[in-house]
Amino acid sequence: MPSGTSSVEELLLYTEHPDAVPLIWRDLKDGWSAETVFAFWGPLFPAGLLIALIASVGIVYCVMRVWQIRQSEWAGFRKVQHTVSSEDVPRTQLRWRRVLDHASSDDEHKWRLAILEADIMLNELLDLQGYKGETMVDKMKQVTRVRFNTIDDAWEAHKIRNRVAHEGAEKHLTEHEKNYVIALYQRVFKEFGFI
Repeated sequence: MPSGTSSVEELLLYTEHPDAVPLIWRDLKDGWSAETVFAFWGPLFPAGLLIALIASVGIVYCVMRVWQIRQSEWAGFRKVQHTVSSEDVPRTQLRWRRVLDHASSDDEHKWRLAILEADIMLNELLDLQGYKGETMVDKMKQVTRVRFNTIDDAWEAHKIRNRVAHEGAEKHLTEHEKNYVIALYQRVFKEFGFI
């Protein structure tokens, strides 16, 4: 068909010479049928299928990435919700570590500090358990074995602490005695999950 012809001339040309019109256009004049649809869309089907598959993979990838981003955001929100102290090492753990550091040194003076600090922790444990009294002896007298299995260890450790505190540097403290009293305090604290 000449390039300078108008659409009216093209239409007249097609009506006068039906063989000049592509087969698909002649069939469309009669209406869509399965053959005309396949003939028209057949070459486009593989390309359309490929585009649809690529788009599906892209959608799945985007959904997964959005889900991962949301998970990391939710984890950040949950972390912010908790207070700093809930993620920190409890204060009693830090104090107990300091007691163990003093106890593991070679200085007898630090051993005494370790015993005194452990006894202060025992006093706080008794307060937390609800025992009232002016002195530790008053608090420990209220303790029953049903609620406090290691009360004998607490008494023994407190007696050694009193001797260490009252006799001071005059009485030599052996390493065996230091290890023994620290172990007593440790058993008491572990019973209540204090350390």
